[in-house]
Amino acid sequence: MAWRCLGLPDVLTAGYNGTIVASGALRNQHERRFAPRRTIARDECGTRMSQRLLNHCQGPLDRRHWLQLGGLSLGALCSGLQPRDWQLRAAGGGLGDDFSVILFWANGGPSHLDLFDLKPDAPSEYRGPFQPIATNVSGMQISELLPLLARRADKFTLLRSLHHERTEHSGGTNRFLTGYPSVAANLADSEFPEIGSVVSRQLGAAVDGLPLFVANTKFYGGGPAYLGAAHKPYMPAPNPLTSSGNNSYDPVPLYRDPGQVDRLAISPDGVIALRRRQELLQSLDRFPRSLDVKGRFDALDEIQRRAAEMLAGTRTREAFDLSQETPATRERYGHTHWGKSLLTCRRLVEAGVRFVQCQATFRLQKSTGRTSNWDDHSVNSNLFLAYREKLPSFDQSLSALIDDLDLRGLGQRVLLVFCGEFGRTPQIRNQDPSGRPGRDHWSRAMSVLLAGGGLRMGQVIGQTNRRAEEPVERIMNSNCLLATLYHRFGIDPTGAYLDHTGRPIPILTEGEPIRELF
Repeated sequence: MAWRCLGLPDVLTAGYNGTIVASGALRNQHERRFAPRRTIARDECGTRMSQRLLNHCQGPLDRRHWLQLGGLSLGALCSGLQPRDWQLRAAGGGLGDDFSVILFWANGGPSHLDLFDLKPDAPSEYRGPFQPIATNVSGMQISELLPLLARRADKFTLLRSLHHERTEHSGGTNRFLTGYPSVAANLADSEFPEIGSVVSRQLGAAVDGLPLFVANTKFYGGGPAYLGAAHKPYMPAPNPLTSSGNNSYDPVPLYRDPGQVDRLAISPDGVIALRRRQELLQSLDRFPRSLDVKGRFDALDEIQRRAAEMLAGTRTREAFDLSQETPATRERYGHTHWGKSLLTCRRLVEAGVRFVQCQATFRLQKSTGRTSNWDDHSVNSNLFLAYREKLPSFDQSLSALIDDLDLRGLGQRVLLVFCGEFGRTPQIRNQDPSGRPGRDHWSRAMSVLLAGGGLRMGQVIGQTNRRAEEPVERIMNSNCLLATLYHRFGIDPTGAYLDHTGRPIPILTEGEPIRELF
């Protein structure tokens, strides 16, 4: 007897080729729930992902997978969908080589008009004071404040036509890093898994003794969501303010300064000092197995494994140790927060970390502004003074990293990504009583810098209109960048994970790899 006859109208059915299809009201609800709220034009790279199912063998299931499968919804199991199908959907498959990503995250939202998409012919209330300069790539121009990067433009690519529909900081972060719009506008934790957590989940057993996913601190609007605490990033010294909406905290170091106490965020309980890790292992061993709800014990098992590996070896500690670098190398990067952060990022991916994300925060002079991020509203800072103050350090440190990717043979397997959750308003705003200039949130256009990763460099992809308000050529949903990264990792973005209600949620529902990069 079919379970549909028992009054279960919203079930999942399996197509003739194993494709997972939501039927009835559930499919309609799913499409409404995850549909973009607004599009500015027809995307060239925003088509819905095909719902194909990988058909190659993934090997036997272990005990934990069978326990997880036992928690599937009745509708999913009785509709004819086999447990192995679900395991295959989550496992992905076809994993790539040792590809890694460094995400240098300009939280707050950098101004595309003052960095990589200047409009010198726009009206004065749009263009700002900075002039574009030529680069070593014909036709590519960037800000005059970035002369070192201008001489290395053949080693990076600019994306000028990404967009999405969310203009809140955490809502935009959730949207950009997960590919889904959130229900909440100002959420501390993402409602869907950020890309680093997906990479951790997919490649979790690939590196011994090293965490796969490392961050300086938690992003506002980021997190593993229903993938669980085991797929949070490893953070040496996180600051909880970074996930609160506060925008004036001191920059959080990813690097280790001399005499700094090692602190590792390896459990849901927060920051755990090195001297307490053995106590953690003992306490986890006493944790009642009967309390395994929603995969929490699975997360604790993974935390225990990582803690044991880090206790047993020195690879993680050495990867953070900048004293092993020559004085000349440290000088090239700069003895600054950004210089030490990006040098640490390079050391981490060289050691085998697969996803490193680091906030691009900077402490401004008080006379310039009160923020440490890129949220340069008029009420927060003088935008143009802030850029004059911090871009020389940015230019030096980012250029040094781009050089190192090339010189150290990392350019084929390590991709540097610089971006934020959105761009800034093309029109300059002066809301502060002082009348100082600023720009507000703008998700209809933004610029992204990519370097390395075995991709085609030395090009500009996309174009915005004469005021940088929206893309007019090669218009792309921001999911296309995520799809590109997943493609390079060898992760199938049509694979699905079960959320906390037991519903399968694909990694991505739309977006295709950016073809010009391959």
